Amino acid sequence: MLFPDGRINTRPLIERGTAAFRTTILALFASGLATFALLYCVQPLMPLFGQVFSIGPLKSSMVLSATTAPLAFAMLAASAISEVLGRKNVMLASVVASSVLCLLCATAPFYGALLGLRALMGLSLSGLPAVAMAYVAEEMSPSATGLAMGLYIGGNAIGGMTGRLVSGALADAFSWRISLAAIGATGLLCGLLLWRGLPASRHFVARPFHLRALLRAFVQHLRSPVLPLLFAEGFLLMGSFVAVYNFIGYRLLAPPYRLSQAEVGLIFSVYLAGVVSSGVMGTLSRKLGNLRVMAGNIVMMLVGLALTMAHALPLVIAGIAILTAGFFGAHSVASAWVAGSARTHRAQASSLYLFSYYAGSSLAGSAAGVAWSGAAWAGVAALVAGLLVAGLGVAVLLARRKNLLF
Repeated sequence: MLFPDGRINTRPLIERGTAAFRTTILALFASGLATFALLYCVQPLMPLFGQVFSIGPLKSSMVLSATTAPLAFAMLAASAISEVLGRKNVMLASVVASSVLCLLCATAPFYGALLGLRALMGLSLSGLPAVAMAYVAEEMSPSATGLAMGLYIGGNAIGGMTGRLVSGALADAFSWRISLAAIGATGLLCGLLLWRGLPASRHFVARPFHLRALLRAFVQHLRSPVLPLLFAEGFLLMGSFVAVYNFIGYRLLAPPYRLSQAEVGLIFSVYLAGVVSSGVMGTLSRKLGNLRVMAGNIVMMLVGLALTMAHALPLVIAGIAILTAGFFGAHSVASAWVAGSARTHRAQASSLYLFSYYAGSSLAGSAAGVAWSGAAWAGVAALVAGLLVAGLGVAVLLARRKNLLF
């Protein structure tokens, strides 16, 4: 490998099965856990916010959109900042700052203050996801990249589950303020693991910030024949997933189920299906190809969505689990595909993918609020089905570019 200045880099890449691989994966797993726990801990609390602050479902959903919207845009700058300050420094600052902001959210005196702090969290959280993907692409050997990305996203899945499950249970037993404080403290602990465990970069060289060079890197990726399609896929996948998770709680709290906040939070333990799926699909894609595995996981999401329309609670829960497994499987494949397709400026490629990813979360999450207000769960399901069918359409476009499949 070469450094940007043309010198030969003789430092070894991290290989599967080594002590360095295990240490790196643990640190990345912890950082992914913290990111998703901090981001999504408010999701099961949306109905409770409606009661406490006397607001409707659409406005309650803004507590998540207020974070994902600035997160999407800040992601574009975060990658450039990491080029100057270093991958690990930016990731660590992101986790610590976001955890502190979550602790402050627990003290918010009114809903507007909570939204403002959550918006600041969107800015601070941006420093980890795109940079983590770039770190994996730079430091891992090609044979380890798929598994490493899958396990990192598995950490995201555990974080999403932990954030939803713990916040729902603690809100039911104590209050929403206690639940957010607990998530913030968990984030600080994960930051400590990241600081102690993540090896310093061996294949990264700091570069001065040049806006023109950054814009050229973005344009280069947008002109790629395959990357823009993967960016679109990220938008559709995340939009579908967040729309379901934003409003499934409303359905399960209402008749005929009438579940408690803790019970709804417990159902989110189906995120474990995402942990398994992300690791398995990362490996499976090397055998069957990225496209086949990604398309198969989108079909899995459609099957899960169909099951959520059933009346019986076990079928609804099974549907959520299947949809979750399909989402994390497709996302892990798309993430690794982006990292592998970008031969240069990998951090910028990752940030464009995650910009689309979180833009989908923000826009589709808000659109699902309108769909819920108009037709309850049937409206949300129709919206999600449309997004997933569009995702299959993007996969068809990728299939037509046979020379790009690997």
